[in-house]
Amino acid sequence: MATALNESHRRFLQTMMSQGILEGSVMRKLHKHCCETHKAHYRHDHLDDFIKSINGHLQPLFMEIRKGMSEDDGRQHYALINLAETEITRMAFDYTETELELFKKTMDLVLESESGMVSSTDILNLADQLQPKKMKKKEVEQVLQRFVQDKWLCEGQTCEVCGAKVHLPCAAKYFCGREEPCCPKCRQFWPHEIPVVNRPEPSMLPPTSTPKVRRRCRD
Repeated sequence: MATALNESHRRFLQTMMSQGILEGSVMRKLHKHCCETHKAHYRHDHLDDFIKSINGHLQPLFMEIRKGMSEDDGRQHYALINLAETEITRMAFDYTETELELFKKTMDLVLESESGMVSSTDILNLADQLQPKKMKKKEVEQVLQRFVQDKWLCEGQTCEVCGAKVHLPCAAKYFCGREEPCCPKCRQFWPHEIPVVNRPEPSMLPPTSTPKVRRRCRD
């Protein structure tokens, strides 16, 4: 059974949760500070035992404070790590609490929409509804770009005639090389800018040809 935690343990853990990783000498100072602040028993050579008590309570949460050595300078470091890493837990470490709130509200909009898609304008309007702090619309735009880059969200284009939806990577492949970009469903003119297909390195490119003129589709 894990040793009961006191206030010095809790203060120590709170600091680790906010910092994530600390150098060995800083950890020893933190250990001393927490014990002296809360009048707990302190011995300079009991840091590992102190951490062991905390880890006993973190185990059910699949987390642990571990010790390691830096390959750059050989100094000892301590880090709070997640033992059960999943896509969702990785996201929790990559984004702030406010950014995660933006993602949650964005998912709510997607689920509430009939089309399964939501406009960037609707997402930008969430800027002043976020907790624990509001974001500027420019900041929301930057976070949205990260969501797309990290593949949590994908961008798409919609036909203005029939409403057919095409993800940007699919649009790039489908319209590549076509003289007349038309909706794959209703065959009407596709008014959106065609995304650029990822091309091979310049040394591997075939000889250039005469650019093709983009024409409107016939009915």
